[in-house]
Amino acid sequence: MSDLKDPRVLFAAERTLLAWNRTSLALIAFGFVVERAGILIRLVSPAQHEAGLSGASLWFGLAFIVLGAWVAGWSSRQYLRLLGTLTPAEFPPGYGARWGAWVNLIVAALAAGLAVMLYRAA
Repeated sequence: MSDLKDPRVLFAAERTLLAWNRTSLALIAFGFVVERAGILIRLVSPAQHEAGLSGASLWFGLAFIVLGAWVAGWSSRQYLRLLGTLTPAEFPPGYGARWGAWVNLIVAALAAGLAVMLYRAA
């Protein structure tokens, strides 16, 4: 449990959560681009298309998307656990400290939905 009674501890934890949020969004976006690269390869060179290449891009892309969803969910869990260790003096009056975690959990859920949607469309 923290005994600093300093809101900077909360803000440092929130900055860390937001850094993990950016990381998860980058992984999800990269996964989407990799997954869609198979379609681009088929359109650019249909005669030289290999079925394995587009299948690999699907699985690698989905892996990145799922990893991004996991990072978003796990970082929210860590942040919420840390909030439980802080004293009331470390929270500014009226400050909603849980919003960042909720946004991160929504990103995780949307990424999982995207992965399912792309898998079903393949």
